[in-house]
Amino acid sequence: MTALPDLQGAFRELGYVASGPLSTALQLVTALGRPLLLEGPAGVGKTEAAKTLALALNTRLIRQQCYEGLDAQSALYEWNYPRQLLRLRQSETRQNTEGQGHAETDLYGPEFLLRRPLLEAISQPIAPVLLIDEVDRADDAFEAFLLELLAEWQISIPELGTISAITRPHVILTSNRARELSDALRRRCLYLWVDYPGPEEELHIIRSRLPHIDETLARQVGAAVTYLRALPLSKAPGVAETLDWAEALVVLHHDALTPQVVQDTLGCVLKLREDQQLVGLNVQALVGAAMRGM
Repeated sequence: MTALPDLQGAFRELGYVASGPLSTALQLVTALGRPLLLEGPAGVGKTEAAKTLALALNTRLIRQQCYEGLDAQSALYEWNYPRQLLRLRQSETRQNTEGQGHAETDLYGPEFLLRRPLLEAISQPIAPVLLIDEVDRADDAFEAFLLELLAEWQISIPELGTISAITRPHVILTSNRARELSDALRRRCLYLWVDYPGPEEELHIIRSRLPHIDETLARQVGAAVTYLRALPLSKAPGVAETLDWAEALVVLHHDALTPQVVQDTLGCVLKLREDQQLVGLNVQALVGAAMRGM
């Protein structure tokens, strides 16, 4: 595997402002073939980084969304039961009319296999980006299965035997740290903590996604979001909320943040009533912080 010559530049062209550590970590994913664990608060761009990597590499993105109760087979494969039933009925009809049929084992051939994300990822002729999203939401058993897959890059299907990877995917795991992951999984991966962007980095992100935004407004939004994240909110705004807010202000033809503008558009950036009430008590300070950020 070889690294992209200028991954940071490729990301920038695709509208994603990647920090130096993130672009280096992603370079190592492509160069070393090692999985990368991206950990950090929700909304900092971990999932988007994997999507952008797939675009930069001009390859498929295959996503496994993790959730409580996810088991290995659900992430690997299942059998196409309607198609199997149809084949069985066709065989029975043929046997009745012609005196011949198909053996039951024919029902478990590759044509009846429905590939789920993990099997799909190792079945590609060109290495895809495999995103294992929010791995911290899955349980210990699924995590143990992942360790085996990442070590061997093959799976066993009782009816078909062992299937080995055609190519190794570029693997990105994300975690919001809802629970602690095992040391074994961490050792298997490269690691990077992804935090909220600083004011200047957030400004670059706004400019990148909204190139026609007024410079003063962009700076005010970036400074205001930085102020919001310092408050004791139940859910701090992520980068997506920053961009939603900035785009809404542009669409509404606002060129500056005022207390009234903030109150009218707060639903773009804060999604809990309690958080909005807290900001309502501090709206003057928020606007002041936005003005100082100009």
